Amino acid sequence: MKSLNNVKLSMLDLVAVREGATVADALQIAVRTAQQAEKLGFTRYWLAEHHNMPGIASSATAVLIGHIAGATQKIRVGSGGIMLPNHAPLVVAEAFGTLAELYPGRIDLGLGRAPGTDAATMRALRRDRVETEEDFPRDVQELQRLLGDHQDGARIIAMPGAGTHVPIWLLGSSLFSAQLAAHMGLPYAFASHFAPRMLHQALALYRQMFKPSATLAKPYAIVGVPVIAAPSDEEARFLASSTYQRVLGILTGNRTRLMPPIADFWEQLDGRAQAAIADFLAVGVIGGPDTVRQGLQKLADETQADEFMIVSDVYDAELRLRSLEITAGAMNCA
Repeated sequence: MKSLNNVKLSMLDLVAVREGATVADALQIAVRTAQQAEKLGFTRYWLAEHHNMPGIASSATAVLIGHIAGATQKIRVGSGGIMLPNHAPLVVAEAFGTLAELYPGRIDLGLGRAPGTDAATMRALRRDRVETEEDFPRDVQELQRLLGDHQDGARIIAMPGAGTHVPIWLLGSSLFSAQLAAHMGLPYAFASHFAPRMLHQALALYRQMFKPSATLAKPYAIVGVPVIAAPSDEEARFLASSTYQRVLGILTGNRTRLMPPIADFWEQLDGRAQAAIADFLAVGVIGGPDTVRQGLQKLADETQADEFMIVSDVYDAELRLRSLEITAGAMNCA
């Protein structure tokens, strides 16, 4: 049995815009949430890049990382992730190099290769070239060079950026990302908070193929986990109905803002919808303190994760902070 005390706890925030609230409200909630996570001893607080989505306010990810880092003291802050195909590596290196100079030793650069959006938005982002499978590994290597020590004779330098050695993480939900992270000797974060199907296969492949590098001697894996904790299982299931509504919106292409919880929402769904949501949230942990502790212990045993990165879509901001506190307590007393 893997001790939960040996599993680090972190958070991924999509900065949900709540129904009846504003973007400014969402950004203020993100700051308060990061401060609570820091107070509870969380290792890192990551923000995700998404575009053209009415319920997500983290599209200018690097800007928001700077805002969160400035409102906290020591917690690591980073991207989970920057969708690298949307950006030139030089621009990413300069942005995160600037953040690293402002907040030394606290910035992470998590990278994904999905566009994080639809075709029309890709065109709006000026992504009009066709991506190939070789582009992402090459761009990651370019970022490593730009953030590494300055090389004499280099025609292109990132300033700020050069010499900051911002830690690079590879994110993914496929075997491709697992193999690439292993080959490059980089830490790996699996997006099981929304795409859990290949979790165990990807982790096994990553550990099996891992090649030690200058930055990492042995494999290090983060597992994404949807968590909603409350004083009782019953209340947690009620609060989770906001997440169920969000997931249903994703699956049906009807994305909305984060909606308030609805009593007996799950029972009102047909079997097909319940099955689809259950697949999406297959590694999710929803319940009171004992249920959360048992669920996280089971996941730790199954995955041997080095770190859990939780996602917690609770409509009421105060109850979300409480959920983080209950989750941290469950991890610490296991």
